[in-house]
Amino acid sequence: MTGALTVTAAAGLRDSSQTMSLVAFTTVATITLLLCVLTGPDRDDLDEFYTGYGSLSPLRNGLAIAGDYISAASVLGTGGVIALYGYDGVVLAMSTALSLLLLMFLLAEPLRNAGRFTMGDAFARRMPGRSVRIVACTVTILALLPLMLVQLAGAGQLLAFILGFSGDALQTGCIIGLGALMISYAAIGGMKGTALIQILKIVMLLGSGAVIAVLVLNRFHWDLGAFFDAAARRSGVGQAFLHSGLQFAGGPAPRLDMISSQLTVVIGGACLPHITMRMYTASSARQVRRSMSWAVSSVALFVVIVTVVGFGATALVGRAAIAQADPQGNTAYLLGSRAVFGTDVSTAETLLLTAVTTAVFLTLLASVAGMILACANSLAHDVFATRAREMPVRREMTLARCSALAVGVPAVALATLIQHRGLQPLVTLSFCLGASAIAPALVYSLFWRRYTRTGLLSTLIGGTLAVLVLMPGTNLVSGSPAAAFPHADVNWFPFTTTGLVTIPLGFAFGWLGTVASGRRAEDEQRRRYDALEGSILAGAVRRGTAGPPGETEDDRRKSTA
Repeated sequence: MTGALTVTAAAGLRDSSQTMSLVAFTTVATITLLLCVLTGPDRDDLDEFYTGYGSLSPLRNGLAIAGDYISAASVLGTGGVIALYGYDGVVLAMSTALSLLLLMFLLAEPLRNAGRFTMGDAFARRMPGRSVRIVACTVTILALLPLMLVQLAGAGQLLAFILGFSGDALQTGCIIGLGALMISYAAIGGMKGTALIQILKIVMLLGSGAVIAVLVLNRFHWDLGAFFDAAARRSGVGQAFLHSGLQFAGGPAPRLDMISSQLTVVIGGACLPHITMRMYTASSARQVRRSMSWAVSSVALFVVIVTVVGFGATALVGRAAIAQADPQGNTAYLLGSRAVFGTDVSTAETLLLTAVTTAVFLTLLASVAGMILACANSLAHDVFATRAREMPVRREMTLARCSALAVGVPAVALATLIQHRGLQPLVTLSFCLGASAIAPALVYSLFWRRYTRTGLLSTLIGGTLAVLVLMPGTNLVSGSPAAAFPHADVNWFPFTTTGLVTIPLGFAFGWLGTVASGRRAEDEQRRRYDALEGSILAGAVRRGTAGPPGETEDDRRKSTA
């Protein structure tokens, strides 16, 4: 997401549109902050702050999950890939929906049964120990920080350019101001407050996007053949735009590169900690299933919308103009929304365009708030709270709110430093870490009887290091005009993402670590898993602890001290 993200979109807005956008942005920021204050915890209760007591209905919880899952990278990045590469972009969009579907059928219920507040709880259910929780917290922050930086930088640029601001100082000021707002969402609202923001965001995003998609199709008289032919014609590559292979055509192994990218998205997307933490807000396994059904349906609708708007941007604006505005295509969603109205924009159309830009703005705000909350919860609950045998509830809640500052402030500072870089590598890094470290650890810990503490640590640490070693060698970092460092060339890794190599490595590290633990450790874990199996897989015992059935919170803290 580069500086060009919103320049072109802003250039197409009149002064009245900028004024209307300013009013809309201010109103949204005020309402969402007020929602956080009104719905935030009104007493010292960990369940209320971390999970909102599981009080959300399946519909609202499902919309919140979808809101957390659909980030600005999904809206702008996926829309850009569709506009630039056609069929390959549609496959990417469908992969995001498939990832959430995989979470729904494979991990959602066991994860909810095994955990309480954080991903560290789910791991410590079988393998108590402070080292497990600290490593889980570290991986959580490493996986979400890159996505936070992308959203923060994009939010500042969106606000600055659409409102007609110019200059680095003003953009930096926007990032700092919006970052403070996002930190406030997490610290004040807790899980329930941020959930309501996610719900508002997804309703606005899907609502405004659906109207734009209908208008795009109406421009072509609902003739899908003419619609796709126009997009292929304006793409400059003809029918290749409607077939597989365009996105990775310049690489040494385009087919394998595409497989690697799709594998990374499918396995890693829904395993990121800010998504998995939403499983703990459901009050029962049935609620999890119903919530995930609503979430998957919402994401499927989003896939249809972003596909139509992305192809519409190419058909109405042209692939060359989109690429000229931003080589990553991040302007495509806004450009397509603007182009559907033609040259003369009425007041009603200006209101609709304002709704679209406001929805994108709210998407940026809500995404970062959810990520900050996930990191802060893990830092407070998995690292600080386990240092003491008995930590007062009020102190842990204070630590959670302070942790939001501890995570958010450095993220804002880093976002101001990298705001003019190509940030696509950061998005890819997060997905690779989710697929290569978090997903194997979750699958093994929830389903493999012999999985040991050494195996878990090997999975998390080994998978993370493998991604961090290979990622700098991809063409997203250097060696191409769209890379983060276009004038350097240390591109030695043949694929755009590391998933094809690091996902098998993540699983292999877990297996090797378990085998290296010895037969005695494996047998001990098998006995422990047998005692927990009914609780984890079938929810036979209501989860409320992070240890074996009957273990209290005080017992858990004693065992992890």
